[in-house]
Amino acid sequence: MVDLSIIIVSWNVADLLALCLKSIFERPNDKLRIEVIVVDSASTDNSVAMVQKRFPKVKLLPQSENLGFVRCNNLAFKIAQGRHILMLNPDTEIVGNALSHMVDYLDVKSDVGIIGPRTLNSDGSAQSTRRRFPTLMVAFFESTWLQPFAPKSLLDHYYVAESPDDGVFDVDWVQGSALMARHEVYEQIGGLDEGYVMFSEELDWCKRAKNAGWRVVYFGSMQIIHHGGKSTDQAVAHRHIYFQESKLRYFRKYHGRVTAYFLRAFLLLNYLWQIALESGKSLLGHKREMRRERIKAYWQILRSGLKVS
Repeated sequence: MVDLSIIIVSWNVADLLALCLKSIFERPNDKLRIEVIVVDSASTDNSVAMVQKRFPKVKLLPQSENLGFVRCNNLAFKIAQGRHILMLNPDTEIVGNALSHMVDYLDVKSDVGIIGPRTLNSDGSAQSTRRRFPTLMVAFFESTWLQPFAPKSLLDHYYVAESPDDGVFDVDWVQGSALMARHEVYEQIGGLDEGYVMFSEELDWCKRAKNAGWRVVYFGSMQIIHHGGKSTDQAVAHRHIYFQESKLRYFRKYHGRVTAYFLRAFLLLNYLWQIALESGKSLLGHKREMRRERIKAYWQILRSGLKVS
């Protein structure tokens, strides 16, 4: 029997994917029985050839078109044989024997459905990956130009900042860059909601898991390194659109359409304000090329309308 199915969705990050797979297959000796499933979302670099040549044990699912992060994960879920499943970003590296300890924890804690490890940035600093469920007030501030002006207590509560980075404790949701779940959770609540292309899909999945009675735990005693956003850096405007539309979908599902459309209006005004701000700075001659690129991206976001699905 397979103990752990590791699912990696990759797009044009061959070098980082190689580091990720190397960290999995060269981890310290343990008895963990694993399978690794890589879903390549129509990469145009040498990702597929690299995996075939260097990591023949990987179950490779190359796609002929970019299906998006969520749909690709669901393809892998359907064939995963492990007692537990790990969704892992391609720009991550496993530290030490984190995987075996996470599996052991799930084996002991039968009421825990999902866990996420402590995550480090490339420079070794801590990356915040544990959360409480967002309120509408959090949505207004978090990841908008207003974030620096948010009440400290509001975002500290959302980020579970009162708890230590190396602790082990219950949370509402953990980041999908490294999220381990029982196969039973998938069997009970199904896969990721394909209404999300990327972003907030793990928030939604953890919400559904908790609603079904499972605990979600931040497992800070084990670590991964997350180099962060290397695939989405390739499409800045689309990253913003997917992020905000995913936020809107979550609030529509769990707080109603009126709340979602109110949030949508705020977000569109936010990008309109950012265009005005960047235009003013450009006129003053401050980093004009960068300002022009930002204005172009923000206009693209406004033209999208940020649909509520």
